[in-house]
Order: sequence, then C-alpha cells, then structure tokens
Amino acid sequence: MPRTAPTTRDGPDFLLGVAVVAVAAALVRAIVFTPIEATQGPAQKIFYVHVPSAFIALYLCFALLAVTSALYLWLREERLDRVAESAAEVGLTFMTVTLLTGPLWGKPIWGTWWTWDARLTLTLFTWLIVLGYLTLRNAIEDRGQRARYSAVLGVLAGLLVPFIHLSVYLFRTLHPQPILLKPSAPSLPPEQLTTFLFSFGAFFLLFVALLRARYRYAVDRDRLAELRGGED
Repeated sequence: MPRTAPTTRDGPDFLLGVAVVAVAAALVRAIVFTPIEATQGPAQKIFYVHVPSAFIALYLCFALLAVTSALYLWLREERLDRVAESAAEVGLTFMTVTLLTGPLWGKPIWGTWWTWDARLTLTLFTWLIVLGYLTLRNAIEDRGQRARYSAVLGVLAGLLVPFIHLSVYLFRTLHPQPILLKPSAPSLPPEQLTTFLFSFGAFFLLFVALLRARYRYAVDRDRLAELRGGED
C-alpha cells in the first residue's frame, strides 16, 4: 500500500480568510471614509496600500530573511532555512505591490512614473536580489548546498534595508522623507493616521497568514521529498 506524506494542513486556512477580509475593510475605509488629502488629492489614498506593503516587505520579511539566513549559516538548522525561504517569497509579493503602486502614486504627484533616485533604485535592486534568491533555490537540487548559497543572498538583501531607509537623508531624491518612522511624531492628521494603522494591521495579519501558509507548504514539501527518497 503506498505511503502518503504527513501534512500540516487540516482544512481551509481561517487566519488567511480573516486577513483577506481585514484588508478589504481597510481599503473600504481608506477609499470611502477617509478624507481626501488637500495637496495630493485622491492619488494620496494609494498611501494606505503602498506604505504598509513597503513596511511589511522591508522591515519584516527581508529583515526576517536576513536574520534567519545568518542563523542558518551558523546553526545549519533546516527550520531556519524554511523560514528564510518563506519570508523571501512573501516579501517579494509585498515588494511587488510596493513597486506597482509607487508609480501609480508618483505619476500624478511627480509627473513621472519612475525616477532613478536612491530609494527607488535600491528598492528595485533589493527586489532583484530576492528574486535571484528564489531563482537560485530552484536551480540547485542538493538541499544543503541550496540553503547555504541562498543564505548568502538572503543576508545581502537584508543588509540593504538600512540603506533604503536612510537613502532619503543621504541623497537628494524625489521620494519624500519618512512621515511615520522618524524620531518625532508622525506627520499625519489623526483620521489619516488611524486609517493607516488600520491598514497596516490588516496587512500585518495578511503577512502572518501568508508566512504561516508558506512555511507549512515547505514542511510538507520536504517531508514528501524524504518519503520519496526512502522509497528509492
């Protein structure tokens, strides 16, 4: 009788469903119930998708990718490699949203879809590194070698995060300086700040749900590979 791989999945992912509903509610609040910003007009509402996506990608996903990659190089623990892989894939998704919504916001405000300033260029470069990280993982069959080589790229991607954050202070760019992650109080009216926090909370919940689902997939995949190897 053929053996089946044990699975960590036990039905529909309730957390993912809640996260999707929360994101939809955040978008409705931003579009319908949050006042239009006086200077930028309706285009400013992209802020409630663009900035949470960037925060999640850079300060959570790519930071987690770098830390777990560095720990893997030290400890050689497979669970750390799975977390790094999952964080990279989820982070690439959020960063893709960031890179797509940025030009949609920038065109009516800056008059151009894209500019090769420091922050935008470094962000795109980090996206390419993480894409290369995932491509490398698919190109190497040996699990240990794949984990070691990709961990080096994971650390490199994480090292760029502080430079991306500081780039608007170090260089002259079209991108505005931070209005939230700064020493002083956030530069947002209370109602807009509330909407942003609601949106960030919803995107954070989506991040947790996607990371959890992706990690469970990695566990199931590796268990199946072990079972198939045992049958040979």
